[in-house]
Amino acid sequence: MIRSLAEDTILSGRERQVLTVGRDSHDIHCEAPSKAGAVSQRACVFCGSRVVLYPIADALHLIHGPVGCAAYTWDIRGALSSGPELHRLSFCTDLKEKEVIFGGMEKLEKTLNELIPRYTPKAAFVYATCIVGIIGDDVAAVCRKIEALHGIPVIPVHSEGFKGTKKDGYRAACTALERLVGSHEGAPVEKGINIMGEFNLAGEAWIITEYYRRMGINIVSVMTGDGRVDEVSRAHLAGLNLVQCSGSLTPLAQAMEERYGIPFRRVSYFGIEDTAAALYEAADFFGDSRIKRRTAELVAEEVAKVETEIAAIREEVQGKRAAIYVGGAFKAFSLIKILRRLGMEVVLAGSQTGGPDDYERLTKMCPPGTVIVDDSNPLELCRILMETGADLFIGGVKERPLACKLGIGFCDHNHERKIPLAGFIGTVNFAREVANTVNSPVWRFIRRRRL
Repeated sequence: MIRSLAEDTILSGRERQVLTVGRDSHDIHCEAPSKAGAVSQRACVFCGSRVVLYPIADALHLIHGPVGCAAYTWDIRGALSSGPELHRLSFCTDLKEKEVIFGGMEKLEKTLNELIPRYTPKAAFVYATCIVGIIGDDVAAVCRKIEALHGIPVIPVHSEGFKGTKKDGYRAACTALERLVGSHEGAPVEKGINIMGEFNLAGEAWIITEYYRRMGINIVSVMTGDGRVDEVSRAHLAGLNLVQCSGSLTPLAQAMEERYGIPFRRVSYFGIEDTAAALYEAADFFGDSRIKRRTAELVAEEVAKVETEIAAIREEVQGKRAAIYVGGAFKAFSLIKILRRLGMEVVLAGSQTGGPDDYERLTKMCPPGTVIVDDSNPLELCRILMETGADLFIGGVKERPLACKLGIGFCDHNHERKIPLAGFIGTVNFAREVANTVNSPVWRFIRRRRL
């Protein structure tokens, strides 16, 4: 980046969280608390736990806190269910001044005793929010009492927002899931896998599981897309964990490897190359010649279906500039490969929760001049977008207004989206969205903001 970005825009103390490939030699400083006053694009601990656990459709999800927390995370994922939709109701104890002064445990107990008999969930997750941590409610004690009374798992999710960042919420969710995993006895599932970090946005888990079924691999559980409590409880019977959203469920995969000896592999189902690699990863692990043959046939067949349209879309978008700012860095890796296939230039690659290895990989993947950024904020992002002349911004719900204000095309790659972007067909869907966005006639009537 030009010097003005570092001098005029980057907040003091964040200089090492931004680098330009080919110019700066320092390693990205990451996995640090957001700087006060930066208005970080990150979400809170509670939000992080909710986005992981929310898709478990036959569980009761009760937010112990003010109603604003429930409103903030209502229907937070575009996670579809093939059956129950109890997860979408977003119950809340609605703590007010009285509970803040005298405590909310009585209200929590009363709420659980009312909801569990009425909805007969398979389990209940109770999310502790900021105010609960401040007033000192013993959520775990209430959960133990209700669990003994009703005979279902009632699991506290310690997600008080002041404890850290969204990534800490992922860890809180993994701790909660550990309570369920292994609670169902049974024999190991032959050639069985758990797909972890896949949340069935717009039905993506159904696309991915169908690939594995065609290969001859059994799905023990998907955590947590279109999830069921019983499936999660049997997850320890699988032979392999495939972790897509590595930031969210890697702690659980590591715990399962330690406790049950189940190895895990990091994969991605975004883009042709990464989807194929994920399928071959499982086929190679089990070493079955029939599975390997079916996998090769499946990949060849699916690639043949999409390559012509992708080549045509490339002609429409080649040379355009794209900026990427996503939650987990694993998305950025795949998006860079997809954009490269489309002939587009990546001018910004950043994430909210990336680690040192993630940024090292991003730096190697991106050409000189690309800006790499960790835990950015609106001021920095707007300046980078203007300085790099980006034609497209790929991000989430909080990045959309920035693109609109700057007159730049925007593609949603966050968890609210309604279009499946995973798998081979998902790659085509994404390519279409990119082409429709950057080539929209509306840009003829909008003045783009530049420096």
